[in-house]
Amino acid sequence: MSTVALITGAASGIGAAVARRLSTGGARCVLVDLDGDGAERLAKEVGGVALAADVRTEEASRQAVELAESTYGRLDLVHLNAGISSGVDLNAFDLAQYRKTVGVNVDGVVFGVTAALPLLRRSGGGAIVVTASLAGLVGYDGDPIYTMTKHAVVGLVRALAPPLAKEHIRISAVCPGFTDTPLVAQARELFISAGFPLLEADEVAAAVESAFYADDTGSLLVVQPGRQPVPYRYAGVPGPASGQRPPSS
Repeated sequence: MSTVALITGAASGIGAAVARRLSTGGARCVLVDLDGDGAERLAKEVGGVALAADVRTEEASRQAVELAESTYGRLDLVHLNAGISSGVDLNAFDLAQYRKTVGVNVDGVVFGVTAALPLLRRSGGGAIVVTASLAGLVGYDGDPIYTMTKHAVVGLVRALAPPLAKEHIRISAVCPGFTDTPLVAQARELFISAGFPLLEADEVAAAVESAFYADDTGSLLVVQPGRQPVPYRYAGVPGPASGQRPPSS
């Protein structure tokens, strides 16, 4: 029985690299992207199916999961990868661009998880990997709104990991540094001239693939050029002086 994977933001960059990796291993891929032509081309290349859709809408995630079920009958792996930089200047605030950024980077993840969970459960479990960023772990002053959205999805992953594990569903995030994808295309020459190393999309895809098949859940894999992916560890948060723990829900 073939593994079935759903990938958002799949037409290029990290999402496309993940699709190629998984399909090489025999997985059937459902590729979702606003760039429908790009997703369709990749689907033909990897032997999968494509959906042109905007992840800012709940309907996009529902349609993607329905496509996985109607085509392959199950769902095992979900890569919620679609993301954009914000370009929002808080001194000249653009509400439409702000809403677009939150819609893609946060709503797209929430809607994707919500839509995928029922089919993952019916398939006996599986794994979800979210593409976050180093900006989900540290404050990146070059794009505060992007940083906010990536902190949000990191928090979602951490909070969902324990309850989903009880249903045999693992969830984790990859947190790459600057990667040579369309997201940084405008600044690429600046990085090159400064001698700053960029990750290749396939390096991040390798981390995504390892996260899919890891035994643990809730991990935040930091991916940096020239280094092996390493789980990020938070410092403990001080509790009440009395030493009490909060009640379980």
